[in-house]
Amino acid sequence: MRNDQSGDSRGEREYAVVKRSVVVGGHKTSVSLEDAFWTSLKDIAMLRGTTLSTQIATIDTTRRTGNLSSAIRLYVLEHFRTRAASAIFIGERQSPSTRLTPLGSE
Repeated sequence: MRNDQSGDSRGEREYAVVKRSVVVGGHKTSVSLEDAFWTSLKDIAMLRGTTLSTQIATIDTTRRTGNLSSAIRLYVLEHFRTRAASAIFIGERQSPSTRLTPLGSE
Protein backbone atom coordinates (compact mmCIF):
# COMPACT_ATOMS: atom_id res chain seq x y z
CA MET A 1 0.00 0.00 0.00
CA ARG A 2 1.43 3.35 -1.00
CA ASN A 3 0.08 6.78 -0.12
CA ASP A 4 1.19 8.48 -3.31
CA GLN A 5 3.22 8.05 -6.45
CA SER A 6 6.47 9.10 -4.72
CA GLY A 7 6.61 5.83 -2.82
CA ASP A 8 5.86 7.20 0.65
CA SER A 9 5.34 4.11 2.83
CA ARG A 10 4.24 5.92 6.00
CA GLY A 11 0.77 4.39 5.64
CA GLU A 12 2.24 0.90 5.58
CA ARG A 13 3.75 1.39 9.04
CA GLU A 14 0.67 3.15 10.37
CA TYR A 15 -1.65 0.26 9.45
CA ALA A 16 0.76 -2.61 9.97
CA VAL A 17 -0.10 -5.09 12.69
CA VAL A 18 2.63 -5.00 15.33
CA LYS A 19 3.19 -7.73 17.91
CA ARG A 20 3.70 -6.34 21.42
CA SER A 21 4.58 -8.12 24.65
CA VAL A 22 2.34 -7.39 27.63
CA VAL A 23 1.93 -8.76 31.14
CA VAL A 24 -1.58 -9.89 32.02
CA GLY A 25 -2.28 -11.28 35.46
CA GLY A 26 1.42 -11.78 36.07
CA HIS A 27 1.90 -13.76 32.85
CA LYS A 28 3.70 -12.49 29.80
CA THR A 29 1.76 -12.73 26.56
CA SER A 30 1.64 -10.91 23.26
CA VAL A 31 -0.99 -9.00 21.35
CA SER A 32 -0.95 -8.05 17.69
CA LEU A 33 -2.50 -4.64 17.06
CA GLU A 34 -2.36 -1.79 14.59
CA ASP A 35 -0.78 1.41 15.95
CA ALA A 36 -4.14 3.20 15.97
CA PHE A 37 -5.63 0.61 18.34
CA TRP A 38 -2.53 0.52 20.55
CA THR A 39 -2.40 4.32 20.85
CA SER A 40 -6.14 4.50 21.53
CA LEU A 41 -5.88 1.82 24.21
CA LYS A 42 -3.09 3.77 25.94
CA ASP A 43 -5.17 6.96 25.75
CA ILE A 44 -8.22 5.23 27.24
CA ALA A 45 -6.15 3.83 30.11
CA MET A 46 -4.69 7.29 30.80
CA LEU A 47 -8.14 8.93 30.75
CA ARG A 48 -9.40 6.33 33.22
CA GLY A 49 -6.38 6.82 35.48
CA THR A 50 -5.18 3.24 35.17
CA THR A 51 -2.12 1.53 33.81
CA LEU A 52 -2.07 -0.09 30.42
CA SER A 53 -1.43 -3.47 32.04
CA THR A 54 -4.44 -3.07 34.32
CA GLN A 55 -6.61 -2.01 31.39
CA ILE A 56 -5.53 -5.04 29.35
CA ALA A 57 -6.12 -7.35 32.35
CA THR A 58 -9.66 -5.97 32.69
CA ILE A 59 -10.32 -6.58 29.01
CA ASP A 60 -8.87 -10.07 29.34
CA THR A 61 -11.16 -11.04 32.22
CA THR A 62 -14.32 -9.69 30.58
CA ARG A 63 -13.72 -10.69 26.97
CA ARG A 64 -16.17 -12.83 25.03
CA THR A 65 -13.71 -13.93 22.38
CA GLY A 66 -10.81 -16.35 22.54
CA ASN A 67 -8.40 -13.85 21.03
CA LEU A 68 -7.07 -11.08 23.29
CA SER A 69 -6.04 -8.89 20.34
CA SER A 70 -9.58 -9.05 18.95
CA ALA A 71 -11.02 -8.31 22.39
CA ILE A 72 -8.85 -5.19 22.64
CA ARG A 73 -9.98 -3.98 19.22
CA LEU A 74 -13.63 -4.51 20.19
CA TYR A 75 -13.07 -2.70 23.49
CA VAL A 76 -11.55 0.33 21.74
CA LEU A 77 -14.36 0.32 19.16
CA GLU A 78 -17.01 0.20 21.89
CA HIS A 79 -15.29 3.04 23.77
CA PHE A 80 -15.48 5.33 20.74
CA ARG A 81 -18.99 4.20 19.80
CA THR A 82 -20.16 5.13 23.28
CA ARG A 83 -18.45 8.51 23.07
CA ALA A 84 -20.00 9.18 19.67
CA ALA A 85 -23.46 8.23 20.90
CA SER A 86 -23.03 10.48 23.95
CA ALA A 87 -22.00 13.37 21.74
CA ILE A 88 -25.07 12.89 19.54
CA PHE A 89 -27.35 12.73 22.59
CA ILE A 90 -25.82 15.85 24.09
CA GLY A 91 -26.17 17.63 20.74
CA GLU A 92 -29.86 16.74 20.58
CA ARG A 93 -30.44 18.33 23.99
CA GLN A 94 -28.93 21.66 22.98
CA SER A 95 -31.22 24.41 21.86
CA PRO A 96 -31.07 25.16 18.12
CA SER A 97 -29.22 28.44 18.72
CA THR A 98 -26.31 26.69 20.47
CA ARG A 99 -25.80 23.91 17.92
CA LEU A 100 -22.86 24.13 15.60
CA THR A 101 -23.70 24.35 11.92
CA PRO A 102 -21.36 23.27 9.12
CA LEU A 103 -19.60 26.06 7.24
CA GLY A 104 -21.49 27.24 4.20
CA SER A 105 -24.84 25.85 5.37
CA GLU A 106 -26.14 29.16 6.76
